[in-house]
Amino acid sequence: MPELWAGMDAGKAEHHCVVIDTDGQRKLSRRVANDETTLLKLIDDVLALSDGEPVSWAIDLNAGGAALMIALLTDNERQVLYIPGRTVHHVSGSYRGDGKTDAKDAFVIADQARMRRDLQPMHRGDDIAVDLRILTARRLDLAADRTRVINRMRAQMLEYFPALERAFEYKTSKASLVLLTGYQTPAALRRIGKNRLAAWLKNRKVRNSQLVATIAVQAAEAQHTAVAGERLAAAVVAKLAREVTALDDEIAQTDALIEGRFHDHPHAEVILSMPGLGPVLGAEFIAHTGGDVSVFGSPDRLAGVAGLAPVPKDSGRISGNMRRPRRYCRRLMRVFYMSAQVAAQHCPASKAFYERKRAEKKTHKQAVIALARRRLNVLWALLRDGRLFESSPPPRAASLG
Repeated sequence: MPELWAGMDAGKAEHHCVVIDTDGQRKLSRRVANDETTLLKLIDDVLALSDGEPVSWAIDLNAGGAALMIALLTDNERQVLYIPGRTVHHVSGSYRGDGKTDAKDAFVIADQARMRRDLQPMHRGDDIAVDLRILTARRLDLAADRTRVINRMRAQMLEYFPALERAFEYKTSKASLVLLTGYQTPAALRRIGKNRLAAWLKNRKVRNSQLVATIAVQAAEAQHTAVAGERLAAAVVAKLAREVTALDDEIAQTDALIEGRFHDHPHAEVILSMPGLGPVLGAEFIAHTGGDVSVFGSPDRLAGVAGLAPVPKDSGRISGNMRRPRRYCRRLMRVFYMSAQVAAQHCPASKAFYERKRAEKKTHKQAVIALARRRLNVLWALLRDGRLFESSPPPRAASLG
């Protein structure tokens, strides 16, 4: 059992460290810069205080500004416990004094590490899992940027050319984006005409160019009024359409990087054998589990982290109430929810389970969440045993039935 506990209140430029002993007495309180030399000096000083006895470190961030400190500790096989900042905030109220300082937060972190036995130690990140976390986070940002740009483009079109704005589904139609890079106003579309526009689109490798040209010219024929600011608005729309195209290209490149890195992981084949899990969702699963589900201890614990395990909401004589947890990994929830929706359509076992839940008067969302929870158990068993998913599992194996 450790003799000293070191609590780190992590920040971007600086951290505050407080070290306490078994009686909760402070042995060190120091603010340190977030650079390697200073942090190594802090670690050496804390180890000198321990006289060779083990030291348990605890920190309130698991990424960002704390990444360097965590790497320095885990690379040297020091025990590091993670205490979320929300937990520190709530528990601080039970400590003396209403003030909030970095020193007090660091003391709370160290003291909680000293008293609690339910905290999980952090491990050095799996290199592939870390890469996939970076890539999937980038892809999420790109997808959000794409949605934002499309919404701005449509809002701009609505102000001067509403007929063309509603003529295409710009989120899915690449042809409409190509069209907007060249022609954005009713007058320009009427001037070029349907046949020449179709040829222009065909030269840019647009499929169904004749149909796209017909729809666009019909929209132009429906409006002969030039709205004030049309010229500048059309230029903005053309620029936004090019931005969406560039984002599509970058998303495709990122997907290729994700798929390539995902296939390097030893669990990739097992994950892909599960219906509904492709390279992108599989990569997100690895990214947010660290590549090793055994660190969660059980599928129930993983389900709790993913928000798939309901929690009780009882009070007085009222019991048996269950609700969704408020704190969980939404990206992990998305992995299981999205894959369950796909599996409910294409996997016979998943479809039968989903339909059974609907027959029990469950809503679509409730049935999909129930299926996602069951599939989590199956995936856990497959990863534990190192075997692939089978539509008709062998006797006594985990199943969706």
